Amino acid sequence: MSKLKVAVIGAGFMGKTHVENLRRLGFVEVAAVAGITQEEADRFAAAHYIPRATGNYQELLADPEIVGVHVCTPNALHAPVAKDALAAGKHVLCEKPLAMSAKEAKEMLDLAEKKKLCHATNHNLRYYPAVQQARAMIANGDLGEIRIVQGTYSQDWLLYDTDFNWRILRKHNGPLRTMGDIGSHWMDMIQHVTGLSITAICADLKIIHKTRKQPKVAIETFAGKTLTPEDYNEVKIDTEDFGMAMLHLGENCRGAYTVSQVSAGCKNRFEWLIAGSKASISWNQEKPDELWIGERNEPNRLLLKDGSLYYPKAASYADYPGGHSEGYDDAHKQLYKRFWSRVMDRSLPIEYPTFADGLRGMQLLEAVIESNKKKAWVKCGPAKGKK
Repeated sequence: MSKLKVAVIGAGFMGKTHVENLRRLGFVEVAAVAGITQEEADRFAAAHYIPRATGNYQELLADPEIVGVHVCTPNALHAPVAKDALAAGKHVLCEKPLAMSAKEAKEMLDLAEKKKLCHATNHNLRYYPAVQQARAMIANGDLGEIRIVQGTYSQDWLLYDTDFNWRILRKHNGPLRTMGDIGSHWMDMIQHVTGLSITAICADLKIIHKTRKQPKVAIETFAGKTLTPEDYNEVKIDTEDFGMAMLHLGENCRGAYTVSQVSAGCKNRFEWLIAGSKASISWNQEKPDELWIGERNEPNRLLLKDGSLYYPKAASYADYPGGHSEGYDDAHKQLYKRFWSRVMDRSLPIEYPTFADGLRGMQLLEAVIESNKKKAWVKCGPAKGKK
């Protein structure tokens, strides 16, 4: 059987991540990459041994051999690139947040459904084996009624005013930065694991650095750098460094979380605690193979990743035996495997977040914006068609 030929649109940090993990599937070929310019695409293709490179992604959409694309561009380009790909008959896996607005996300979903094409939002963080075990435990009733959710998603890569990236500017990243980039992951995860929809939200956002020093040359996401005054321009910042939100989930569950890109020492601390009427569970992405289980009348436990000890549904997300770590790259691989397998066989179930999930995420982010503006609670309504 011949491999599926796929193109990656976007030659930055996420483009690299997508390429590496697509290649792990075995039945998918990364046939081409598109960058902002031909020079950028050529450098990326040479570094990753991709046979074809272009500064014009439309060339790839016109190629009948390419069956689908991964959209890894800056956020402002997600919707236009994805819609062009769908119009050209290509299956699309798009980075999150799905679009710059719920309206754009709805247009993407409607077009994908009209064209009968597979579509996915890259909420890869759902796919850690320990996360899937937590979901299975909740579905099995091990925690009882879910009452409280708490957590954070904290990073430090934008701690200093000399730290800069395209994500900082609203024109490239959208009206939300920290809430949009990592808060969207937290809200998607908590709904996925608990099976509950966020029905109301009360949010507050804060810009810590009112101005930042923008390098005169591009800096890759998460890259360290040292700048001198002649290397940068000072610019006014219009997206938040920190955010916090209180939540209603379903009828009775309540929760709160914070997001930050200026918390020293937190490299990628995506953490949540879910408390039920019988027990609690907690997970931290910086220790991805560990699932903490809290009891009232028994000793607390630490369950290390081991598919042989997991519920069968969760075990399918662990490809290596116990004691062999599975992390960030494996989470991408698990999502891509399920998406491209369904492209090959439409009889398979949809076991990945679709554009409907991406639309839901955009609706929640717009509720965050409204709540922050009004300094009040905003109702969100239950999710529909959530995967």
